[in-house]
Amino acid sequence: MNAQANSKVLEKPPLRDENGAIRADFVAEAARAIEALDVPTLRVLVGDLHESDVGALLEALEHDDRPRLVELLGIDFDFTALTEVDDTVREDILEELEPQTVAEGVRDIDSDDAVTILEDMPRDEQTDILGRLPDDERLALTRSLDYPEDSAGRRMQTEYIAVPPGWDVGRAIDYMRETEELPEQFYELYVVDDDGRFLGAVSLDRLLRSKRPVPIADLMDEERRRVRADEDQESVARLFQRYDLVAAPVVDANERLVGVITHDDIADVIVEEAEEDIKALGGVAADEELSDTVWSIARGRFNWLLVNLGTAFLASSVLGAFEGELQKMVALAVLAPIVAGQGGNATTQTMTIAVRALATQELSSSNARRVIIRELLVGLLNGIAFAVIAGVAAYAWFNVPGLGIVMGLAMICTMVAAAAGGILIPLGLHRLKIDPAVASSPFVSTVTDIVGFFSFLAIATLWFGLR
Repeated sequence: MNAQANSKVLEKPPLRDENGAIRADFVAEAARAIEALDVPTLRVLVGDLHESDVGALLEALEHDDRPRLVELLGIDFDFTALTEVDDTVREDILEELEPQTVAEGVRDIDSDDAVTILEDMPRDEQTDILGRLPDDERLALTRSLDYPEDSAGRRMQTEYIAVPPGWDVGRAIDYMRETEELPEQFYELYVVDDDGRFLGAVSLDRLLRSKRPVPIADLMDEERRRVRADEDQESVARLFQRYDLVAAPVVDANERLVGVITHDDIADVIVEEAEEDIKALGGVAADEELSDTVWSIARGRFNWLLVNLGTAFLASSVLGAFEGELQKMVALAVLAPIVAGQGGNATTQTMTIAVRALATQELSSSNARRVIIRELLVGLLNGIAFAVIAGVAAYAWFNVPGLGIVMGLAMICTMVAAAAGGILIPLGLHRLKIDPAVASSPFVSTVTDIVGFFSFLAIATLWFGLR
């Protein structure tokens, strides 16, 4: 076995290819080791990998091999890797593991990662695992899990360094040197009173530049920005972005220090929120993952497609109202979808900017008027430009006098309407406390299609006297 393991060490394939994707031969090598119960080879292949790479390997393995990898590695498996896989994969793995295995795994990782692993588990399994932890760890995790989903309390880690204001620099440094259970990474010390209320923070660089006798109270920043445990994670991310924070203390309703949230947590929040917005704009459920089953994906997308089908019929009813005119002039049936389609493309551009600006709070009542005017002018300018292009193309295609003018006028109307719908509908939904990323697309598309079809066919009817 040892000889085989040593030979495999020499043949160990690289983990990722030039595009950053995990290599198929590496996955195959790991799968063979799992099938053969070859723990030494698995330790060589996986033992020194970053948790992100282990997560990528888990997602690439077959369903049954994932929990077997965790069990075979035992104490050598870093449970932080389970925070790097999508929710469906993590749930599948946890379902196959013994509660004691999960309890031992979450004990060895940061509390925020432990919460990520535990929060989506069924309540009875969650309680079983928590019951196997020491009292202090169980209480800390339970408190974090009691905070609302997507709040700072769920994202924070409960490992931090807190000292009283009466200490001096020397005592604080000695405390950090002598205390074994410190956070793996920290950027500042927090100062609290006897009741645990937050008083201020001292950055490590300022601490290390100060003489040992200097009181901590003289160094602490009493105005240090802090976040509430029940504050939404998206608001916390904006705070980090606005003030270039590396870490922030988390306090409860009574200003007691309960945790710390760091930049790596915020990076995950930013990615998650961006993914949710992108999925919402496409009518995809926020929790849809690549590993989901065909049935769950189809069911999740059905309602959105049903809504879009209804709006498509509504837009097509405009064509039905001009059925006689379309029969008299076939060119109208050919060109009408072009006008509506161009408006749809334009409104997607405007809507994307509007939804993202609302999400980042760059667009508000203070600048809404200026942004609306700007988008209308952009729509008008592009409308005029495409009126010329589309009008010339329409005349060259069908050689019908006046058709180019009709096409051009309809294009201007549609592009301006697209700009108006793309900015006003998200603003209106936001004012009604409805997520514009989720609800904007079908409304905006319907408005654009109706205006596009109606303006083109109505102008053509008047211009050519088709009624």
